[in-house]
Amino acid sequence: MPATQQSEIYKRHRPETTLLYQLVERYYPEFNANLADQGKYLPKYVEREFDDFLRCGRLEHGFLRVVCGDCKHEKLVAFSCKRRGFCPSCGARRMAESAALLVDDVLLGYPIRQWVLSLPIPLRLLLARYPSELSKVMQIIHRAISTHIVNKAGFTNKQAKTGAVTLIQRFGSALNLNIHFHMLFLEGVISENPWGGTTFTRIKAPSHSDMVELVHTISHRIALYLEKVGLVERDMENSFLNLPVDDEDSLLHLQGASVSYRIAMGPQQGQKVFTLHTLPASSDGEYGQLANTSGFSLHAGVFANADEPDKLERLCRYISRPSLLVSNV
Repeated sequence: MPATQQSEIYKRHRPETTLLYQLVERYYPEFNANLADQGKYLPKYVEREFDDFLRCGRLEHGFLRVVCGDCKHEKLVAFSCKRRGFCPSCGARRMAESAALLVDDVLLGYPIRQWVLSLPIPLRLLLARYPSELSKVMQIIHRAISTHIVNKAGFTNKQAKTGAVTLIQRFGSALNLNIHFHMLFLEGVISENPWGGTTFTRIKAPSHSDMVELVHTISHRIALYLEKVGLVERDMENSFLNLPVDDEDSLLHLQGASVSYRIAMGPQQGQKVFTLHTLPASSDGEYGQLANTSGFSLHAGVFANADEPDKLERLCRYISRPSLLVSNV
């Protein structure tokens, strides 16, 4: 192969050389044994996630022989786990594929704004325990924002529609449990015109008062829904979560520690986790597009114009990123 093409040579992924793999391989069996000594066990789907991760990219667990049709040179390509939990290799591949699909086939040609809704810490834990309710909560959020966009464009929901892509992320920057919603909304609406086609009507960026009104509406509707289905009980002074008291699989204890940044097991159990604080993210372009109420936070300061495909792809990669991105070096 010519020297100018050396940079394009396929290099096999070697997960066993990464720090993450070595940590899981070394401490996961010990962690499981520690739980078993207490009569507790991880759910089967969590165990499968770890077991498949330890096989991902390892030739001894299966591979394909890929042969060049011209020179007959062979390469071995190990099977991947294709899991969605924390495998950096499979997560990065899915991130790149999802971003390419969104940019090329779904969103390109329209101005796009990212809306991010964060929940109060108790509700993050509650929805982690009852993931079936996430879709309903997402519908409440989507309906509130889409109605705001449609009305701001001068239409009703029957006259025009907007579009959105939503990804639910379950992790925070410290790899803690943090369920929040990343939504890419069209900055406008699509309506039928008198000539049988469609017209896109663009709207102005949301003002701070818009954000305040929306976060109050969303938080109120979510609270009403969770109270209606019996997951939250409220009186004049307090609110209570309906969480299971007896948790045989031990996941509630681990989730409770993770959502509150605390160590779950060992001699330092209950202590706050040490976190490394870096420079804060840039706030350029937010223009007051951030509002908070009772632990709910709504942000809409990130925007990509219709003629900014590179910026849109970065945004799509960001919302579809996995919890871990680890280099092989």
